[in-house]
Amino acid sequence: MGRYLRPYRGAIGLVVVLQFAQTMAALLLPSLNARVIDEGIVPGNTGLILRLGLVMLGVSMIQVLAAVGAVYVGARTAMSVGRDVRQALFTRVQRFSTQEISAFGAPSLITRTTNDVQQVQMLVLFTLIMIVMAPIMLLGGVIMAVRTDAGLSVLVVAVVPALATAMGLVVWRAIPHFKAMQERIDGINRVMREQLGGIRVIRAFAKERREEARFTEASVALEDVAIKVGKLMALAFPLVMFIINGGSVLVIWFGGHRVESGQTQVGALVAFLAYLMFILMSVMLATMLVMFAPRALVSGGRIQEVLDSIPTVTPPARPERPGAVRGLVQFESVSFGYPGADADVLHEVSFTAEPGRTTAIIGSTGSGKSTVVNLVPRLFDATGGRVLLDGVDVREFDPDLLATMIGLVPQRPYLFSGTVASNLSFGRAEATEEEMWEALRIAQAADFVADMDGGLHAEIAQGGTNVSGGQRQRISIARALIRQAPIYLFDDSFSALDYTTDAALRSAMRPATSQSTVIVVAQRVATIRDADQILVLDHGRLVGAGTHTELLEGNVTYAEIVNSQLSAAEAGR
Repeated sequence: MGRYLRPYRGAIGLVVVLQFAQTMAALLLPSLNARVIDEGIVPGNTGLILRLGLVMLGVSMIQVLAAVGAVYVGARTAMSVGRDVRQALFTRVQRFSTQEISAFGAPSLITRTTNDVQQVQMLVLFTLIMIVMAPIMLLGGVIMAVRTDAGLSVLVVAVVPALATAMGLVVWRAIPHFKAMQERIDGINRVMREQLGGIRVIRAFAKERREEARFTEASVALEDVAIKVGKLMALAFPLVMFIINGGSVLVIWFGGHRVESGQTQVGALVAFLAYLMFILMSVMLATMLVMFAPRALVSGGRIQEVLDSIPTVTPPARPERPGAVRGLVQFESVSFGYPGADADVLHEVSFTAEPGRTTAIIGSTGSGKSTVVNLVPRLFDATGGRVLLDGVDVREFDPDLLATMIGLVPQRPYLFSGTVASNLSFGRAEATEEEMWEALRIAQAADFVADMDGGLHAEIAQGGTNVSGGQRQRISIARALIRQAPIYLFDDSFSALDYTTDAALRSAMRPATSQSTVIVVAQRVATIRDADQILVLDHGRLVGAGTHTELLEGNVTYAEIVNSQLSAAEAGR
């Protein structure tokens, strides 16, 4: 937190000054009140009562103004710190590879960026507007109490440690529950995301009751932990009030005897009672920290886990920028495995994809096709071998240049909330409307976009849920084509299209990508049979490479895939 609080040292210093002024004013009032009683009321000195009353009014005004200023500056500082921490989390997550995002999980990252940051933010807020005042009030209260009546001050030594011990026990018991509570919130987020994302599947299979049971289970798990925390917090305040009121009874009992014996005056007893309240109030303010600190400490640890995570895909120390960008892609004995996995996903895959040619990748589910595509833009880094672009290892390539070289259509196309035009501008921000329409025409999306209310400016819901799967796919393809990149990666991007649209799209794409390297991952043989080069993957190994005709005659794995989809006449035999 020191790093995020450092820019606000001036504001924090101002809060301390204001809190000091507020506390000093509050500590001065009991002494003035004692004088009113002992020197004004008892002897009947009305003039002194009025003069001291005006002084007390002025001190109270100073206290109010200082308190308002401290709360205002403290709140602005706490909110600013929360903003900075959220920004740091968001920036770090943006640098994560798919591997780190999968390790943390989207629900957990959302909780850490929202709820966990809020817990830390609330701790900073209460520290600045309340807890800063506690040590000033405690020290000032002790000094003023001793000054008022040293004999009664012995009671402070007995009451304060009792209160601190009681609250320490509550904190010790609460910390494990706060950690569990944040994990339960992760669980609710996970279930909720799955249910919202898969609502069509849930309704199609009539699994509403099952999903209600899952959500109830996650909610009850959070409820159980929250009740345990609530019981501890419910115990804290009665315990504090019992000790505070017990201390007050002791002061009045022993103080009454001292007044009776003439060792102290009534006004001094009233002032001492007020100072005892200040001392115990400072401890009670610390109990507010008890309520927020354990949960904030857990949340801070979860935030720190993200901030301390070093992305596996890191920018090179000395990025290389080739002078002439062609788009030549080479895999040299490339292997890839996830950390902790029993076996690699890819095993020594080698091939070359040249500009002006289409390279297709086919294979059974789980054979590593998408992994090959993901290694080119460095969504992952190879664990063995090298991936080269124009002869340069992608790990040494300038990240900004690499991003401009690739037009990617992922396996699961995603559209952002906004308009058709705003989604297309993700491909190239400076693209004109004419270029957008041309990209849509090639992607076979111009007709349905023109029919939408607003055309290019038609609204798109988050995730593209207000358009069909095929329409979402075609807009995603248009977004990649508008990039005019030397390399295009299509990760099973034609699976949501019917055969007619698929064929028309590929035919329209050929002139637009004639100078580019095109890598297509597909499940359908009809989509890739005309490719210049077809790579056949089986369990992460490259078991064949060639044209459709060559592989059909000489590769058993490819022949089995063709036979499962096409008749002999359709296969071209």
